[in-house]
Amino acid sequence: MARARATKDAVHHPLFARFYARLSVSAEPRIGPLRDELLAGLSGRVIEIGAGNGLNFARYPSTVSEVVAIEPEHSLRQLALESALRAEVPVDVVPGAAEALPVKSEAFDAAVVSLVLCSVRDVRRSLNEVRRVLRPGGELRFFEHGRGGGRAMRTAQRALDGTVWPLLFGGCHVSRDPVGTIRSAGFEIGTVREVLMPEQGPRLPTSYCVVGRARRPDITDSTGATPA
Repeated sequence: MARARATKDAVHHPLFARFYARLSVSAEPRIGPLRDELLAGLSGRVIEIGAGNGLNFARYPSTVSEVVAIEPEHSLRQLALESALRAEVPVDVVPGAAEALPVKSEAFDAAVVSLVLCSVRDVRRSLNEVRRVLRPGGELRFFEHGRGGGRAMRTAQRALDGTVWPLLFGGCHVSRDPVGTIRSAGFEIGTVREVLMPEQGPRLPTSYCVVGRARRPDITDSTGATPA
C-alpha cells in the first residue's frame, strides 16, 4: 500500500520539480535500461532516498518485499505517490531529508540513490545515514552523475557549481565525485560502470554518470567472526 505522511517539507523547489518531472519522463527511453540495471536482483526491504517522481517504482523486482521511498520535495512527492499506487511491489512514500532519514537503524537490506547525491546539502552526512539504516552487509545501489571529462570540462563544472548551476537546478552540483565519496564514507565499492548520457552528441556538464554497487561492511570482531 502506498501512502504519504504529512510533515514539513525539507526541500521546496516547485519550479525545478515541474521541470524535472517533465525532463525525466522524456528521458525515460534512455534512462529506463539504466534503472533496470540499478535495481536488478534486489530483495527484501529497500529504502530509496530522493525518489523524485517515482520512476524507479515500476522497475523493482518482485523479490522486493517493501520499498520505503524518501522524497523531500512536495510536488515530486505527490507524483511519487501516484507512481507508488501503480507499482507491483509495496511502496511507502515518506517525506524526509537524506541527512536525517526518518527510519530505524539497520532496518533495510538495500538502499538506492538515483541522481540524488548531486543535490543533497551534505553528502557525507547523507551517506552516514545510509550506513545507519542498512543492516550489516547491506547493499547500496547508486546511479549518479559527477565530475568527468578533460581539464576544461572539470574546470567548467567547478565554476558552474560555484555560481549559477545549483540555483537553477534545485541544488544540483556537477563536479562532485560520487564513487570517491561513497568509498570515503566507509562503504566497500563493488562494481562500477561509467556511462555517458547522452551517449551521442556534445558532452554536457551532467553527462558523466556511474552505475554501481557498494556494501556496508559486516560487523566483525578482531578474529573476523561475527559477534554473537
